[in-house]
Amino acid sequence: MSPIDLHSHSTVSDGLFTPSELIRHAAAQGVRVLALTDHDDVAGLEEAHEAAAEAGVALVNGVEISVTWNNRSVHIVGLRIDPAYAPLRAGLAAIRAGRGERARLMAAELEKAGIPGSLEGAYAYAANPGIISRTHFARFLVEKGIVKDIRTVFKKYLVKGKPGYVAHRWADFADAIGWIQASGGIAVLAHPGRYDLGRTNLASLIADFKEAGGEAIEVVTGSHTADQFAQFARYAKEYDLLASSGSDFHGLGESRMDLGRLPNLPSGCKPVWHNWPEISSPEFQVLSPESGLARHPARMAQHSPLRTQD
Repeated sequence: MSPIDLHSHSTVSDGLFTPSELIRHAAAQGVRVLALTDHDDVAGLEEAHEAAAEAGVALVNGVEISVTWNNRSVHIVGLRIDPAYAPLRAGLAAIRAGRGERARLMAAELEKAGIPGSLEGAYAYAANPGIISRTHFARFLVEKGIVKDIRTVFKKYLVKGKPGYVAHRWADFADAIGWIQASGGIAVLAHPGRYDLGRTNLASLIADFKEAGGEAIEVVTGSHTADQFAQFARYAKEYDLLASSGSDFHGLGESRMDLGRLPNLPSGCKPVWHNWPEISSPEFQVLSPESGLARHPARMAQHSPLRTQD
């Protein structure tokens, strides 16, 4: 198992743990390098850094930006960003404003379907009202007993062709990559196996991402199968992209994979962290790009070795 996780969420977006709680859980699970990548907001990073210093976790500044590509919603993770970079902050603020309008339209659609009170209900689950998402609506629908669990929500509601779905235009694809790079960060195509694009459209997405300046792709992630690990390792090699790894952890009971449970990257991948100072520190021993990372032998005994929507 890898002690690196470069995709996680807190209550600043749609996670169940506060930034501090997330860090403490990561440390307990043996994670030594963690990226906090909340949707369209960086407000949790300061708290997370304070907790990380106490827990002995190296925290990577991150964000997950909602973008539109060819009229489809996709996500781009920014790693090692400067959260104070003004154009990035302005872009994220514009996305958050759009979320509020979409939420009002979603609630209206659910009311037409005989489900009143969903806007207030969804906001009750949003610790950060600036990031109101389908996940918050889903939690409300489960609370009301309309569906049995989060996964069922996204089969019966809030998706295209079902009650509560609202089409939305997110940030421009190239703009988001530009914000990340200009802030000093690395743009990563998040969980590409989730988009159900088909081979031709998937190849077009990756090619467009690369052309726009994208540098890495998530190969190992909580929503990919073992076969997809190998598939996206091949795409990484074909398009000369670095390989990233992240659970997309939101919380126990809602995420497919807990922190600290990610397998190593497949053979042949060049990790996105290959030249990071966090990884070259004495806390870690780099075995090889094929093997990913191993915990430093002196640390292993101290740690003992479970998808949501925008």
